[in-house]
Amino acid sequence: MTALEGIQILDLSYQGPGPFCTAILSDLGASVTRINPPPGAGARQAAGESGTREAACSASNRNKRSIFLNLKSEEGRRIFRLMADRTDVIVEGFRPGVVRRLGIDYETVSQTNPGVIYCSVTGYGQDGPYRELPGHDVNYISFAGVLDLIGEPDRPPVIPLNLVADYGAGGMSAAIGILSAIIAREKTGRGQYVDISLTDTTISLLTQVLLDPYLATGNAPRRGEHALSGSYPCYAVYETKDGGFISLGCLEPWLWESLCREIGREEFILYNMTRARVPEEEPKWQEIREHLTQLFLTRTRDEWFEQMRDKNIPIGKVLSLEEVFADPQVLHRGMVMELEHPTEGTVRQAGIAIKLSDTPGRFRSFASLTGEDTDEVLRGLGYTASKIEELRGAGVI
Repeated sequence: MTALEGIQILDLSYQGPGPFCTAILSDLGASVTRINPPPGAGARQAAGESGTREAACSASNRNKRSIFLNLKSEEGRRIFRLMADRTDVIVEGFRPGVVRRLGIDYETVSQTNPGVIYCSVTGYGQDGPYRELPGHDVNYISFAGVLDLIGEPDRPPVIPLNLVADYGAGGMSAAIGILSAIIAREKTGRGQYVDISLTDTTISLLTQVLLDPYLATGNAPRRGEHALSGSYPCYAVYETKDGGFISLGCLEPWLWESLCREIGREEFILYNMTRARVPEEEPKWQEIREHLTQLFLTRTRDEWFEQMRDKNIPIGKVLSLEEVFADPQVLHRGMVMELEHPTEGTVRQAGIAIKLSDTPGRFRSFASLTGEDTDEVLRGLGYTASKIEELRGAGVI
């Protein structure tokens, strides 16, 4: 048994947060059907797999079915409403107003399925002056104040891939919102609308570390000056002899003390994260950083890690992706799955991150090729083979 076994989800979302949200839920047991516009339907293609190898290696679309459906056609919308009447959750990532114009919005669907949970994932939310503004992760983290804080002082901001708004904030928040609505439905018997803004959810990531202190004191942190941005030598990245890098995370005084004693510089112990950095002491901070910079250049990355890993020192190897998938901790935690594909042989996928003791998530099927399950789904709705071919000829599927 899986945690979300029996939960039916229709996924209308495109690349990024929506598919990531439904990937989390499908790994936990939900039955997800991706709805993609047919080729040539004049719409953007949703994220999907067009080749067998791509599908075999796809963790984001495993455990999901995929159908073609032209929602710009009346018959396509009728098929969608038939599916929607039988589903628990709908996820969409169109701009605000699009699903209403198509007649597949929450208000319409909930009339015949009052228990449906309908999640919209957009850049700025369903209302407000920016609701119609197009964008991507870099834009949302800009408006949320995150991009301005990442990088070194007196240099341009550094773009942190699209991990913050799309995945860390938006996709996970959408999954949390849907799961919360499922729990609420158990109490009320009603579904509800879940409005996820990537900008809103990115702002929420700032609260404990940055936003709360700013709102309390009025002192806004500046790029590269926050304690967790690398401005302190005890929480930073250092190059090693072999051109690799190690990360230090000695935030607590006792962890910093462990490092200082290990390298034989007990006089540095006093200069931990709890000590205020005042201008007259800046030369000492620079001395500590320079000493660590030169010290770590004397040995390789792996040598430093092996020396310090058992000394109560938070040290990490900065791994490449190739190294991540060979790391003993990653392998032990099952974050690399080796699976046997019927035509592609042994393939690897990222593992399931959420570990549940009684109802663990599991791999059930490889990702479908885009549109591969169209006929099967329509047969389940009562369509005959001749009708399916008619719909295909008309460009509905």
